[in-house]
Amino acid sequence: MKSTPAMELFLRRAQPTLIDVTTQLQELYEFARVVGEFSPLLQRWCLSSDTSKHDALLHDAFDANGPTTAALAVLHHKSKGVTDVRSISLWNGAESDAEVATLSSRVNTLGRPDTVEFAMRVAPEVTDWRVPLGWLQRAIAIWRPNACSFGPYWYSDHKVFEDRPGVAWMLYLPKVLTAQQVPEARALVPVADENNQPMGTIIVSITDEPFSENNPEHVKVANSIETRLVDQDLLPRYADL
Repeated sequence: MKSTPAMELFLRRAQPTLIDVTTQLQELYEFARVVGEFSPLLQRWCLSSDTSKHDALLHDAFDANGPTTAALAVLHHKSKGVTDVRSISLWNGAESDAEVATLSSRVNTLGRPDTVEFAMRVAPEVTDWRVPLGWLQRAIAIWRPNACSFGPYWYSDHKVFEDRPGVAWMLYLPKVLTAQQVPEARALVPVADENNQPMGTIIVSITDEPFSENNPEHVKVANSIETRLVDQDLLPRYADL
């Protein structure tokens, strides 16, 4: 059985910065607009509930204009008096486990990076590497992360270094990389900022088919990229993100 495709993003914002609820939810909205183009199952997002699915469906996170007034009111109430770590978790409202998607953001964690996670089990499956490439490009533009990866969730059991991000299907690093530095990569996609200045590279391990953690050749390529990056001190430890 294939594991859930997932994106994981780490970032440290300019200090001192405490992200408010409105900004946090707006960032998720900007990303949700992009993934929503892939499937109708990714077009509706609800605030996750600690009590029941029914309660979660009461509060749509977004409408056509952005975060809803109702969602912001709920989140402001929950976070009243909170000045440090705050999480927002969204769910696509699907009843079937085969159609579930989640999107979450954690901010203001003292001494640790903010994180964003996106996971999905929706049809159709992602088969073209350029689809998640577009998602990562949008995520990078929104959050300017220190690292951002996309691939099967359980690839984490196969990566070489437990204390560092895995390459999986693709990995973004805020470094300009060349084919000479990472010859095992099937593609290196440069990323530029709004002024067209180089800011990083998306490393793609497999381009001719979907990446699978159950394919030994795919895992071998991703592992070799990880080793190559570490040999050149290019793959950061989680502690340094």
